Amino acid sequence: MTPETIIEEFRKKVCEEIRLASEGINRYIVYTPFMFDDGDHLSILLKQTNGRWYLSDEGHTFMHVSYDIIDIEHGTRGKIIDAVLLSYGIHNESGELKSFIERDSYGDALYSFIQGLIKITDLSYLTRERVRTAFMDDFRSFLEESVPENRRIFDYNDPKHDPGKKYIVDCRINGTERPLFVFAVPNDDKCRDATITCLQYEKFRVPFIASAIFENQEDINRRVLARFSDVCEKQFPSLQSAKERFESYRKWLISE
Repeated sequence: MTPETIIEEFRKKVCEEIRLASEGINRYIVYTPFMFDDGDHLSILLKQTNGRWYLSDEGHTFMHVSYDIIDIEHGTRGKIIDAVLLSYGIHNESGELKSFIERDSYGDALYSFIQGLIKITDLSYLTRERVRTAFMDDFRSFLEESVPENRRIFDYNDPKHDPGKKYIVDCRINGTERPLFVFAVPNDDKCRDATITCLQYEKFRVPFIASAIFENQEDINRRVLARFSDVCEKQFPSLQSAKERFESYRKWLISE
């Protein structure tokens, strides 16, 4: 089949945005609109070896996923990946994922290959979500143990100034001259949201003291953290740090 015929097959089976670009003898880059959630495109090449055409990611998918998952070859994650590869007819050759073209079914092969790569990248997303959820659960459990129930409100919004619940405080703690707003901060996005929420409550002229418990403060972008530090009076760089020092800080506020 000619490159023109192949790309016609790709577009018919997958989508019109497919493009081919020659990169040497019997080697083509396959451009598709499909991306990882960080904006990087899936890496797909059409190659020929020993007279057989096949699709390859040249190891890019596992390399990308490994940024979020330390071990992708063993345990439950390894079993899930093996099941995905088997289901979509993809071979793992020392980290390079390949799908061989059978009976000139180029379009079908590309469709299955893309679906398989996306399933594997989903594992990365689910892992990050699971970690984020675990931190939020630990944050909530910690405050439930540390603060009496009648003194705390989770997912607080000001009913007068914010009835639409646009500016949520992870936990409001009462019992001090000004209520203590505690934010759980696992990443840059949440740090930005917390900054905006604090600034908005300042505009509302609602008295409060802002504090934050980070999953890992060292992971936060320096500029994002600097802006947040302008509105946040007390920061705990990790949940462990909060467990060691939060109670004395709260009691100090009460005694003021």
